[in-house]
Amino acid sequence: MMDSPSPNILLIDKPAGMTSHDVVDRVRRIFGTRKVGHAGTLDPFATGLLILGIGPGTKELTGLVGLDKTYLATARLGATSTTEDPEGEITERAACSVPRIDEIETILEKFRGGYEQTASAFSAKKIKGKKLYDLARQGKLDGVEIPKKQVTISELKVLEYEWPYLTFEVSCSSGTYIRALARDIGEALGCGAYLTELRRTRIGQYRIEEAKNLDGLTSER
Repeated sequence: MMDSPSPNILLIDKPAGMTSHDVVDRVRRIFGTRKVGHAGTLDPFATGLLILGIGPGTKELTGLVGLDKTYLATARLGATSTTEDPEGEITERAACSVPRIDEIETILEKFRGGYEQTASAFSAKKIKGKKLYDLARQGKLDGVEIPKKQVTISELKVLEYEWPYLTFEVSCSSGTYIRALARDIGEALGCGAYLTELRRTRIGQYRIEEAKNLDGLTSER
């Protein structure tokens, strides 16, 4: 049986359009304390499981940051984005061929198990104390070596495919960039891709089904 979160750990289903810090601020107001933190961010366009620590629970977050995660993701094939998500400048690749589902499965097999992933240029990864997305927005990436990391992809399966949208589920090691995974799948297919939807459904043993919505949340939970 799954262990319940400690009383000072709060599982939230983050809505789209909010940053993880926005969620922290809302919970601070609800609980009347500044001592609120989170274990791993979600991009503003993404939804899903966000683990918060309240009061003494902030000390428990360190052990939760490195847990494996599961996501539901939708990639838009046949185009690329400067930010690898819907918020960037979109470039269509009109000349690319439409891949068949068996071709997609063959390509996905190359990622299953894991691969060396180049971080997203619009990630919060720090280079000499500065976040990559800040450098990218300031146009200061010239000469900056984007870091690479071996990531583990324990599960990668297609849920739905209707050109140009590919929806998949991925379970992966902490620190895996799903935007970068979508980008790399698109490049391997020769048609390009960027992430249009992302929902985190699991962090370690904690699942989205246990999470609470921000609307209606009170200090009594």
